[in-house]
Amino acid sequence: AASRGLAVVVMEPLRGGQLAQPLPAAVEAVWNRSAVRTGSVDRALQWLWNQPDVATVLSGMSSFEQVRQNLDSAERSRPHSLSDVERALYIEAKAAYDGLKPIPCTQCKYCLPCPNGVDVPRSLQLYNEATVYRHLAGSQRTYRLFFPAEQHADKCQRCGECEAKCPQHIAIMDWLPKVDRLLGSPKRA
Repeated sequence: AASRGLAVVVMEPLRGGQLAQPLPAAVEAVWNRSAVRTGSVDRALQWLWNQPDVATVLSGMSSFEQVRQNLDSAERSRPHSLSDVERALYIEAKAAYDGLKPIPCTQCKYCLPCPNGVDVPRSLQLYNEATVYRHLAGSQRTYRLFFPAEQHADKCQRCGECEAKCPQHIAIMDWLPKVDRLLGSPKRA
């Protein structure tokens, strides 16, 4: 977008608040090696503002304290301001988060379309988010309220088409019942 003269606007820079939660131990271990002492919210925002193409960051805030923290972070930010060492730590932190995902789905969508209508990548993504970010209630809410029932994991008929197309060789038919047990309706959960 920026190469075409369009402004880049980032929404949900904290992944719906997930990056504001206490860090998993593996990620915290990465940041403990940093010379920069700051919180996870500031780190996420600084990474975005380090990108020269980002014009605006739309961060949801629910308190004046969060507004103040975000403004403080913005005032200290500049494109290309992160050192090589800090940028390397961001790459390590992302790898640590990725390593926590129980399902190694890359969201490539090769598994689609499912003949039974299951949105396989989104189902696996919500399961991973619930697990990695300890965000079970939010993932359940998204799955139950904003995810069409005809795309739910319980619609899987174990035909195997998705697994045959998956470049990650994920045992999708084994994971979908687990997704539905964790995220599905209260009577199934």
